[in-house]
Amino acid sequence: MKARSTRGAIGVSWWSRRFLEVLESFALGTRLTRGRSYARKGQVLRLDVTPGRVEATVQGSRAEPYRVGIELPVFPATLWERVERNLAAQAFFSARLLAGDLPAELEEVFADAGAPLFPSGVAELTQRCSCPDFAVPCKHLAATFYLLAEAFDADPFQLLHWRGRGRAELLDRLRALRAGATDPAGTPGPSGPDTGTPDAAIAGPTSGKEPVPAAGAARVLAGLPAIPLDEAVDRFWLPPVPLPDRPPTLATGPELLLRQLGAPAPAIGGPGLLERLRRAYRTFGRS
Repeated sequence: MKARSTRGAIGVSWWSRRFLEVLESFALGTRLTRGRSYARKGQVLRLDVTPGRVEATVQGSRAEPYRVGIELPVFPATLWERVERNLAAQAFFSARLLAGDLPAELEEVFADAGAPLFPSGVAELTQRCSCPDFAVPCKHLAATFYLLAEAFDADPFQLLHWRGRGRAELLDRLRALRAGATDPAGTPGPSGPDTGTPDAAIAGPTSGKEPVPAAGAARVLAGLPAIPLDEAVDRFWLPPVPLPDRPPTLATGPELLLRQLGAPAPAIGGPGLLERLRRAYRTFGRS
């Protein structure tokens, strides 16, 4: 397994970069540099993510590869249920997660539930390596961290799986909770007294005892006064409150995919084919 990044920073998504902030806060010095080099040379032979544990095999200077383990406590079932109710309370989260994306607001949902999504420091991680190096983390652990960040880039649900909830189980729970917010006819529940806004859009599905706190847009809109439609026609297409600045986007060239995949095999053209494809991508990108 080789890191897709050949130079510079590893990790392109916000969630992989946030995860690597923990690694970089360890102040590993040369071990960090050597671990990144190991990741890019393909010396991580195997990487498996399971609830609460990451296992890897890393080839070091000896003939026999080293065994690496990184443990992080999983969230208990009661906490996951609270997080899932909060996520299901907003269609925004369900839509983004069903599309295979982790919105940046997800971190706030976990924090509000008392369960920070990312480890805040090295003390939260249990790290083991079979190498003779007494330093923790060693360069083999550092290489595993980098490959793990790229695994999160490729499949963001691996991060949630590590915390104890797999993709299929999480999405099934969200679908069930969203379905429970509507009546048998498939229409929203009773409307609020003045605004005509369904209560479920503000409080979301209930746990049977109390409504789930509003999150995201509903938290902002819930306190706005009701305005008759005929008095707001001229402002119908305007936001009721100022919109936040758009988050910065990553500017990439049209041949980004080619840079990630590397040169094809010599049998189908090798580097020469890669260069011809790169020119074609740039031409298509300008058209």
